[in-house]
Amino acid sequence: MSETQTHDQTRTASFGFKQVDWSQKAGMVKGVFDSAAPKYDLMNDLMSFGVHRVWKDMMITKLNPQPGEHLIDVAGGTGDIARAFLDRADAVQRRRGGQPASAIVADINYEMLQAGRKRGLRDHMDWACVNAECLPFEAASAHAVTISFGIRNVTDRAAALSEFHRVLKPGGRFFCLEFSRPTTRALEKMYDLWSFNAIPQMGEWIVKDRESYQYLVESIRRFPIQSAFAAEIEAAGFKNVKVTNFSGGIAALHTGWKI
Repeated sequence: MSETQTHDQTRTASFGFKQVDWSQKAGMVKGVFDSAAPKYDLMNDLMSFGVHRVWKDMMITKLNPQPGEHLIDVAGGTGDIARAFLDRADAVQRRRGGQPASAIVADINYEMLQAGRKRGLRDHMDWACVNAECLPFEAASAHAVTISFGIRNVTDRAAALSEFHRVLKPGGRFFCLEFSRPTTRALEKMYDLWSFNAIPQMGEWIVKDRESYQYLVESIRRFPIQSAFAAEIEAAGFKNVKVTNFSGGIAALHTGWKI
């Protein structure tokens, strides 16, 4: 279940290392990404030394996009996953034929979508400003649902996972790429040293916003370990749930199928 607490009948949710009112978290997360949107891709490159691009490429390779498939990329931001999905499917279509693939970039943050649109529009790719917990898409309408580095910002993960399951066709697949728990104590110590010191400082220098990047680092530490999140995915109805660690568990790819 999502990480929540009840105090005096007030439902709370984690916002970094703080507990905030359940109803306030979405707005607070929106503020973080309003600030981050203009230089979001640059900051991702700097924070991960560009390795996030390798992780995403490995996810797309495992997803294996095909002609005619429809993707919903939740927390899709600037659209890099949707573009990569369509590129791979188009390459297969040129060899084998078939119908074009399509994708929707779905994100709760309008500024992130605007930053993505500025990178260029393309055929068969749409944009939707929506909440992951109540997707306005038809049931059994997508062949694949993806979310990359966004699930930890969702207030109610159980509701979002249920929605991902609902909009998938039978046989559809769910892929979630997220920062996770390093698999060794030595790597965890090095990662903590880098992330808690360098990342907020870069946020201050480049985006003029230290607090937002402090939250992003803290939100990673509050996210469940790989096995616990896999259990949440299974509880939402997904089958054949698997975890693949990237870079020693700094990031992890969780996959599941709607059967």
